[in-house]
Amino acid sequence: MIVVMKSGASAEEIAQVIRRVEEMGYQAHVSRGEERTIIGIIGDERPLNRDALERMDGVEKTMPVLRPFKLASRDFHPEDSVFPINGVRIGGRQVIIMAGPCSVESRSQILETAWAVKEAGATVLRGGAFKPRTSPYSFQGLGEEGLRYLAEAREETGLPVVTEVMAPEQIPLVAQYADILQIGARNMQNFALLRAVGKSGHPALLKRGLMATMEELLMAAEYILAQGNPRVMLCERGIRTFETYTRNTFDINAIPLLKQLTHLPVIADPSHGTGRWELVSAVARAAVAAGADGLLVEVHPRPEEALSDGVQSLKPARFAALVRGVRRVAEAIGREV
Repeated sequence: MIVVMKSGASAEEIAQVIRRVEEMGYQAHVSRGEERTIIGIIGDERPLNRDALERMDGVEKTMPVLRPFKLASRDFHPEDSVFPINGVRIGGRQVIIMAGPCSVESRSQILETAWAVKEAGATVLRGGAFKPRTSPYSFQGLGEEGLRYLAEAREETGLPVVTEVMAPEQIPLVAQYADILQIGARNMQNFALLRAVGKSGHPALLKRGLMATMEELLMAAEYILAQGNPRVMLCERGIRTFETYTRNTFDINAIPLLKQLTHLPVIADPSHGTGRWELVSAVARAAVAAGADGLLVEVHPRPEEALSDGVQSLKPARFAALVRGVRRVAEAIGREV
């Protein structure tokens, strides 16, 4: 349920409603818009005394939220969520581009790539220090050594860093080095991890699971939001279907639909969505045209030598061409890169 406060409701009136909600045994989550404040009520399924709340000073009305995802819903937060992360504005008019290698392989590799993607127009550096792989014998990442290289690349280039965290106990370590915690597709329903990322308060990039519905993705985001962490981005990265010519089937429908259902920023990952470098640029342009707030693109200076995902990684020159193409699409729909 949500409580819609009157336009011009005072801070004390809002605080009184919050106290009343908490006295009833529920959590109160506040969304402050340009015109009015909305208080989301989260808790168990016991019926609430709506009349008691509606009689309080400053309350305009109460409304049930019918969708199972409450805090992620536009009913609770009608306006797009926009938040800064280390100087980069997520959401809003600007389309952000996160770029870098699938895996941090060495200090020289990540520094070379970081400078290349920055010069081409990237706004966030991506790179994996911990890598969940299908085979236990595949390269699993450099761990903390890789995190140190990412932090050094941030210091040199000024690019915020996004990297994956795989388990709750890794969060304190990864958060020391990274600006955004990525929750990978295989961990989308790792509920202990979701709760821990929520409690950390660190910005989160939540990837859609390999066979997850959009509602399941939004419910996963709800776990993070319910812990009081509002800085959550959703990532469409393709789903597993019967098609074998691409690594995954990139769900372009998900982007405009998610933008209707939720206020959270939506990021598109055309690298995993296709699994083929020659398709990445075209799908990136399509994603921006469909309304994506950002892109997550794999870039490697020598993809043929990459320890993971080389076949879907762009060389720096091709990434620069992608940025130019995406910029033209963004300008055509009233946005910018």
